[in-house]
Amino acid sequence: MLAGRKTGTEAFLVKLFAVVPLLAVVAAVPLAWGWGLSWLDIGLAVGFYYLTGLGITIGFHRYFTHGAFRARRGLRIALAVAGSMAMQGPVIAWVADHRRHHAYSDRDGDPHSPWRFGTTPAALAKGFWHAHMGWLFDRDKTNSRRFAPDLLDDPDIRRIDGLFPVLTAVTLLAPALIGGLATMSWWGALTAFFWAGLVRVAALHHVTWSVNSLCHMIGERPFEARDRSANFWPLAILSFGESWHNSHHADPTGARHGVGRGQLDTSARLIWLFEKLNWASQVRWPRPERLARKLKTA
Repeated sequence: MLAGRKTGTEAFLVKLFAVVPLLAVVAAVPLAWGWGLSWLDIGLAVGFYYLTGLGITIGFHRYFTHGAFRARRGLRIALAVAGSMAMQGPVIAWVADHRRHHAYSDRDGDPHSPWRFGTTPAALAKGFWHAHMGWLFDRDKTNSRRFAPDLLDDPDIRRIDGLFPVLTAVTLLAPALIGGLATMSWWGALTAFFWAGLVRVAALHHVTWSVNSLCHMIGERPFEARDRSANFWPLAILSFGESWHNSHHADPTGARHGVGRGQLDTSARLIWLFEKLNWASQVRWPRPERLARKLKTA
């Protein structure tokens, strides 16, 4: 069984976490025009974007989903906490969804393929919405026992998974606390909450979701893959290397996705640092001979 059904509470929370930050981005344009944005807000937003974004890319994706390296217990817990603070869902459900995506990529069973409805312009427009954001509102819920049994059997990860509502509060309120203390004002707390909380979460949401949508529709496909994954370079910096998506689907367990010359991959560089610090081991760096076999000849 691939999936079950979300409860009413789960469906409501998904909508809340997806829509409220998006509304904050809509409000951000007039706010940024003349008031309400300081260098402190920008610094906090960038800092929390990196912390939570790398928690997703290194932690939820490359480590928990694909086992691209082995991590010491402290790093394992830290990555689960940082990824949970991205407000993209609890770690076990996130990993189960993504493993299911790889098992059925761009075929029936894929939770977020943009090719689900066909290849006509209208079908692709509908497919883009579905892959980017619409799939989150489906009542479909991936079977975690089938796709993430290792995480369900891990007491540390189960505990962090259960703390997702608490970590959601932390990711929104910590910037406000820092902003308020730094400026000694309620206004500083409010603007930090808005920019480094809501707007930062929304920005990261849409970068992550663009990997699901855009990176299966447009870009270069230098490697053979079972699907339509593509490398989309404009997203490489904001996604910390995740948008080298064709390279990833050609070698899913690889710790580095930007395998070509000049392909920036911040996540891989940090994994390299973890390895040097002896926090990570058995890192699955891409092997040239394997990539050569996957490279398209025409």
